[in-house]
Amino acid sequence: MEFKLIYLVCLAVGYMLGNLQTAVFLSKYLYHDDVRQHGSGNAGTTNMLRVFGMKPGVFTFLGDFVKGILAVLLGRLLAGDMGAYITGFFAVVGHNFPALFGFKGGKGVATSMGIAWMIDPLFGAAATVVGFVIIYLSQMVSLGSLIGFISFVALVAILKGGETAKLVLALALLVMMFVRHAENISRILKGTESKLFQAKKPKSQKPQV
Repeated sequence: MEFKLIYLVCLAVGYMLGNLQTAVFLSKYLYHDDVRQHGSGNAGTTNMLRVFGMKPGVFTFLGDFVKGILAVLLGRLLAGDMGAYITGFFAVVGHNFPALFGFKGGKGVATSMGIAWMIDPLFGAAATVVGFVIIYLSQMVSLGSLIGFISFVALVAILKGGETAKLVLALALLVMMFVRHAENISRILKGTESKLFQAKKPKSQKPQV
């Protein structure tokens, strides 16, 4: 197998892994519903939390976070650090735009954080703490997500700027995160962004295991 072909394999593996939508699987298995039909329409942690409650939201975050970890591990196994970066990036692309689910996925925050923890554990942990602190103070998940990942990119740029491929990956993930949060950013600037516990989950929806 040629070296360049390995990178294409990493791309395909990452994208297909990203297609595994934790929120869709959980909402369909537990509630015989599709979370994308409610709330913001996104298959992500925040929408799961608002629509179905805390536990499904937490499990969605963990599932998507682990997806980022697996992507890096598989990519590294296939083609070293460069394979890890390619597989990780395309796992987020697959999560955000899943072909298996009509290209309607999430915003890639949890998966990106899983990747961050794998490519630089200390910076990933620091960014996670920053993100949760901002979420706690502002009650805005979008704001915490963006600032948290900005802090990760800043740490990589300042302290690991010589590792070009890692910095490019971090910047690419941040750009995609900003694109996916364009509407949230607009609402934040207008002061109309939803607070974390502002919306209530539907009373009629109970787990049907």
